[in-house]
Amino acid sequence: MEELTTPVRQQHKFSVSRLQRYLSVNSRVSNNDTLTVRQYSTGQSNPTFLIQTPSNSYVLRKKPSGELLPGAHKIDREYRVQKALFSAGFPVPQPLLHCTDAEVIGTDFYLMEHMRGRIFRDLRLPGVSAAERTALYVAAVEVFAKLHSLDLASLNLEGYGKGADYCKRQVSTWMKQYSAAAHRDIPAMNEMSDWLMKNLPANDNEVTLVHGDFRLDNLVFHPTEARVIAVLDWELSTTGQPLADLAYFLMPHYWPKSMNIVSTLGSLKGIEGIPTVDDLISIYCRCRGIPCALPQLNFYLALSVFKIAAIVQGVYARHLRGNASAPNADQFGQCVEPLAKVALQLAQRSVTGPTEDSLFLQSAKGQAVLQQVKDFMRQYILPAQEEVAEYYCKHAQSPQRWHAPQKIEDLKVKAREAGLWNLFLPAVSGLSQLDYAYIAEETGRCLFAPEVFNCQAPDTGNMEVLHMFGSEEQKRKWLEPLLRGEIRSCFCMTEPDVASSDATNMECTLRRDDDSYVIDGKKWWISGAGNPQCKVAIVMCRSASQDASSRHGQHSMILVPMDTPGVKLVRPLTVFGQDDAIHGGHFEMHFENVRVPAANIILGEGRGFEIAQGRLGPGRLHHCMRAVGVTELALELLCQRAASRHTFGKKLYQHEVVAHWIAECRLMIEQTRLLTLHAAHALDKVGSGAARKQIAMIKVAAARMACKVLDCAIQVHGGAGVSGDFPLAQMYSYARVLRIADGPDEVHLSSIAHLELRDQLKKAQAKL
Repeated sequence: MEELTTPVRQQHKFSVSRLQRYLSVNSRVSNNDTLTVRQYSTGQSNPTFLIQTPSNSYVLRKKPSGELLPGAHKIDREYRVQKALFSAGFPVPQPLLHCTDAEVIGTDFYLMEHMRGRIFRDLRLPGVSAAERTALYVAAVEVFAKLHSLDLASLNLEGYGKGADYCKRQVSTWMKQYSAAAHRDIPAMNEMSDWLMKNLPANDNEVTLVHGDFRLDNLVFHPTEARVIAVLDWELSTTGQPLADLAYFLMPHYWPKSMNIVSTLGSLKGIEGIPTVDDLISIYCRCRGIPCALPQLNFYLALSVFKIAAIVQGVYARHLRGNASAPNADQFGQCVEPLAKVALQLAQRSVTGPTEDSLFLQSAKGQAVLQQVKDFMRQYILPAQEEVAEYYCKHAQSPQRWHAPQKIEDLKVKAREAGLWNLFLPAVSGLSQLDYAYIAEETGRCLFAPEVFNCQAPDTGNMEVLHMFGSEEQKRKWLEPLLRGEIRSCFCMTEPDVASSDATNMECTLRRDDDSYVIDGKKWWISGAGNPQCKVAIVMCRSASQDASSRHGQHSMILVPMDTPGVKLVRPLTVFGQDDAIHGGHFEMHFENVRVPAANIILGEGRGFEIAQGRLGPGRLHHCMRAVGVTELALELLCQRAASRHTFGKKLYQHEVVAHWIAECRLMIEQTRLLTLHAAHALDKVGSGAARKQIAMIKVAAARMACKVLDCAIQVHGGAGVSGDFPLAQMYSYARVLRIADGPDEVHLSSIAHLELRDQLKKAQAKL
């Protein structure tokens, strides 16, 4: 940015006219343009300049002139890695050309696009609110984790670094750099070098692309959003151990408050809003899908400070030679010894990162699968939304709308090949309910995403029922094809002629007739029944032979093949005028003298409510976490709209009422997420029966929250919010139905009150 530049320093001046001639030959500028050159005021190594013409701006990085340390200032490496990363879609400025002709400006240089955004030179972020500090640091960690997750082979960076045994090479490299630049003997540096060589990590074989100097001041953030649009300064990049890179980023958290060489190396201790080391590590590890416990973190931290000490010594050496980039390079010589002593202190500390006891932490496998799902969503599912929407628009008045588009079928094949299949079922996926809760939130950002992973309702609940309560024959005939995604299913419970909020009112009957059961009755809101692949229904019926004195012992669940005579799809119902064909619709079904084998009964007569409790616990959890994902998308859309539209002389978000809506939405989403994760944790630890109160609480909270957030998003969008131009109206219909589906809010509130009173009375009795 222009405010970060100064006139070109005397020792770095070059011929602007020769540069202009060279750039004109390469079609970057015209000979008639006025070329303005200013130098960036920061930077300790390669001088960096802002090149401006009347129509364009560029950034130029060059080698310093004069004698240089061996192996340093490799401009060609910077250009190469940025070119590879830009091609891969990673946020870096686009590299435009690389010049090796020293006749042009005296040294090698390269030119890249100028990114207009925010650069924070002070890592403490003065003048920024605590909430935005948090958001900026989280965004930095997320892009950092993305860097370390890139596939090296696909970047075509063969020979870019030596890979394994990175730490050993780093100690050796920086000791050589220090020794070549040292102006006096510093025993602490020698002692630190010896300690590092004797305490190298036992396993130093993980290899990723590493930045080498990843700090907040090397990032360009969006002008108004907490989003990284460019990562700068790739001079020290190579391939090697990513944890060394991470420790370098965390280093300011361990910096002594008394030591402030420059603001970019100031201590972050006690700064409100800046996440703790544990929080940053948890976010990083979750994004990368690795465990949060980081053995030998103290080694990596000590190595980082040792590296800084060597770099600082090099800055001072360039000052003595007269070719330093930094205007205050003369002050750096006095900092080397204190830095070495800080490194020794860190070496002797026991620092390993957060433990596995962190709040609602996914397992290592859960973190890995979540990252895979995020990548799959970004690469395949989200780009397919427009094509899928066009399919349903094209076939809106045709029976073809009940068939899934080929695009979704193709994505299902990809997901299964990637191992992202049946993630909801712990016995199959190996994931806990807590693990899957995070995944369900991610899939909530797209209406058809759960189906791609074979994790769509109502099939998930039906598969859970068959897994927990089905006979071996029922599993073979129905569960296995459902798990393979070969068929779909539906669940028949709600009835049109009774108040189904009290499920004991159900009148659809089941009677035994020799080796068969006969079913008669009406059901509606049967989700998924319109899909041609829906081959079986689980039907909740009142068993005529059961004891009428037991309100919850009269009902049974039975498997009914959809092609059984007497099963009739009467009509598709609409939700706010939409038939929800993408989910297979919601149908009214009639069962007229439907006869099925007695072997189709699940668990036994009179066990229907027992089965329902086992089915609805995880299912409600999945709905609630998907609702959190829906509202995250809604809040994104709300903020984008509020930042892009003006009313009465200012942007929408500058009106206090809209700003408050944004804040309230964030509060509600975070509260609901934590409440739902707590329920998932309880489900894993004590089962659905003991977690009844937590599950009832999230059912009410998530639906209310989703309706409120979506209502705010619609209001900010105005008429567009209720149109088909945005997904908000469709998302709202989903959220509003949640306040009725799986039991209305009022029923759950009564259950919560009952359970709370029971718990409070138990506490009171325990005190007596």
